[in-house]
Amino acid sequence: MKDNNSNLRIILAVAISFLFIVVYSYWQKPATAPLSPETSAQSQSTQNAPAPSLTPKSTAPISTDSASSGVIATITSKDFQIDIDSLGRIAQVYLKDKKFTAPSQEGFFAHIKRLFGFASTPQVPLSKLPLLGADTLKPLEVRFGDVAINNEAFSVPYEASTNQIELDTTPQTLVLTQKLKALTIKKIITFYPNLKYDIKIELDHSNLPYVITSGQRPVADADGYAFHGVLLETSEDKIEKFEDKDVKKLEQFNGTKFIASADRYYTSLFFTRAPSGFDAIVDAEAGSKNPLPFVSLKGNASIEGYIGPKDYIALKQIYPILTDVVEYGMITFFAKPVFLLLNFLHTYIGNWGWSIILLTLIVRIILYPLSYKGMVSMQRLKELAPKMKEIQEKYKGDPQKLQSSMMQLYKKHGANPMGGCLPLILQIPVFFAIYRVLYNAVELKSAGWILWIHDLSVMDPYFVLPLLMGISMYIHQVLTPNTIADPMQARIFKLLPVVFTLFLITFPAGLVLYWTVNNIFSIIQQLLINKMLERKKALEIQEHHEHHHHSEKK
Repeated sequence: MKDNNSNLRIILAVAISFLFIVVYSYWQKPATAPLSPETSAQSQSTQNAPAPSLTPKSTAPISTDSASSGVIATITSKDFQIDIDSLGRIAQVYLKDKKFTAPSQEGFFAHIKRLFGFASTPQVPLSKLPLLGADTLKPLEVRFGDVAINNEAFSVPYEASTNQIELDTTPQTLVLTQKLKALTIKKIITFYPNLKYDIKIELDHSNLPYVITSGQRPVADADGYAFHGVLLETSEDKIEKFEDKDVKKLEQFNGTKFIASADRYYTSLFFTRAPSGFDAIVDAEAGSKNPLPFVSLKGNASIEGYIGPKDYIALKQIYPILTDVVEYGMITFFAKPVFLLLNFLHTYIGNWGWSIILLTLIVRIILYPLSYKGMVSMQRLKELAPKMKEIQEKYKGDPQKLQSSMMQLYKKHGANPMGGCLPLILQIPVFFAIYRVLYNAVELKSAGWILWIHDLSVMDPYFVLPLLMGISMYIHQVLTPNTIADPMQARIFKLLPVVFTLFLITFPAGLVLYWTVNNIFSIIQQLLINKMLERKKALEIQEHHEHHHHSEKK
């Protein structure tokens, strides 16, 4: 039957789309940290050029024991530590919160192996999580267009006003000074407890052009499915994105509001509140084509920065437009409102798992009218099955007449062959939006729910939720009227709970929780509708008997 074939194709298309995203996320190679050490790639590309490069490097050889490697100042707080090296750069940022230092959740088989002594000892929490790669472009590095000044700047160490700052609740300032032969450079950096910082640069020569970088992206989470690279917001409120390995040439932007390098959960960025913005440059790292972010300045200048987790509320409190740094991929336009609703629920509930359950209920309520119509339509199709079979036999050799007669039958009885698939189709964008939110929102990292679920952003280590999801899907399938006449198609349809269970085993536990609860709500709704239709049918039969009995009396 043509319409049943269409229904099956749609359902199978949904299954294949789930399979695609699992295979894609599993087999895509993790985005690695930019490999070529910035300090080893110090070849001067502009030495014989007619004009200096916009983002020149030093020709001075800098080894791991020279000016670039020594830590001259450390800023510490209860939540983080920032190391400043002797080139006046942020050499490393460490996060101390257990949310970031906890090891990834152990899988079921790894747990069993360790239990019986067949595996090494389990992962232990880190004392602090480093965000930056060892040999990558560091935040606050300054490069000059003048070749001689630039080479000297990479050879002469900075001096720090203090070598230790303890941050509590009050911002504190560090002054870094570099004295060159014909130029003195001062970096006046004010650090805040929320990982924001202000930087003022003072030069002897007021018109000297230079660039400063917010650094290459953090490498604390190298997962390949999330966005890794540089993104910025233009004066037209447009987000420009440059992923690792995809930058082919130097790009310049005027009036930029922010420029950020980011991995899955963390970012290092510069921004300005000035209406005119700043001039940003995205250059390609030699060899890897990874994006390098720079801001072009001249003389004395000031800029604001942040380095740390892509926490939506924290970024919004610093400067609202920075929330655009939180990236959910192509579905960002839909995933962001889903996150905002989930975050709103969390502010009142205080637990992300229960918030996901409440979000599922809200989605079900919104889609209820369509779900109701779809379920009623499926029931009517089941009741019409004998008549549909008669029409098929009658017009077996005339497809046009068969289709026309089918449509008349549907219209007469108010049945819609596509009605049962519509609620499932509408669930797809919600499903992928929640998937991206769970995958990209740092707020859900290490967020537990109940008992064995200690992190909703990774797979259920004991597969309990995927199994419950499969069982609930099977129960819903049994309760749903089946209009598939072909035995082969019916067998394929019955296998879908098993297929979906296998698909979702590796998905974040929070997503499987959403789909399981969604199935449970569907079961409840289907039971209520089935009872309602049974009562309605019984009433119709009773009315028919009464009418027949009344006619016989006459």
